[in-house]
Amino acid sequence: MAEIRNPLVVSFAVWKAIFLREALDRLFDMRAAWFWLLIEPVLHIGFLVFIFTVIRMRTVGNADVAVWIIVGMLAFFLFRRTAVQVTYAVDSNRPLFTYRQVKPFDPVLARAVLEAFLMSIISIIIIGTAILLGHEAWPYDALLVLQANLGLWLFGMGYGLVASVLMELVPEMEHVLKILMLPLYLISGVIFPLAAVPQPYLDLLMLNPVAHGLELARAGFFPYYHTVQGLSMEYLYAWGISSLFLGLILYRRFALQLVMK
Repeated sequence: MAEIRNPLVVSFAVWKAIFLREALDRLFDMRAAWFWLLIEPVLHIGFLVFIFTVIRMRTVGNADVAVWIIVGMLAFFLFRRTAVQVTYAVDSNRPLFTYRQVKPFDPVLARAVLEAFLMSIISIIIIGTAILLGHEAWPYDALLVLQANLGLWLFGMGYGLVASVLMELVPEMEHVLKILMLPLYLISGVIFPLAAVPQPYLDLLMLNPVAHGLELARAGFFPYYHTVQGLSMEYLYAWGISSLFLGLILYRRFALQLVMK
């Protein structure tokens, strides 16, 4: 008689298999793919540090400008890469849905966890390099940094879930969502301090949950960092959890369309 496996055991086996498949694809799908995962944030950080050095700006909000840029850039990359990878998770793994054990959410979860793992490794390498170069890059409040990045990761996953369904229903949305990432990069405080933005424009920028995540992550690195008024971890998590639940509802409602394209 065939052994009946526990559904939870089956789910973990599926997640593990997809995680390994995605890891191999991300790291070895082309020559030196792992190198490009690291070099992209390094180039962004290096360019901004060079610009700030040219204009002779050494601190931002009482924080070392180089570490300020590193922390904000890594936090934003965690959100952006998670969102992009989750957005295309179903489309890239559609052949796997011929196996009844594999559900549309399985590759989403595997990609999101893989992205968090890869960004953790990349962050350790970049921050460790900054410390070796003489910068004070040790986090002052590691728990606050972890909470902020977890909130950004949740929001990235929720954003990707919703975006993937929207693209399935309206293919033209892919162009809109790609364009949206650029202004989001600019208005999240990645490349300029939000404290320098005058009212009432600052209040408008603070509607963006990613800005809250970046500023909270920076606050966790610097004990005397001058943050903007109105930062809220609850606001960031409200967006992250709400978008995640909305994405799961949409996945459940349009599961057949996602699988049968």
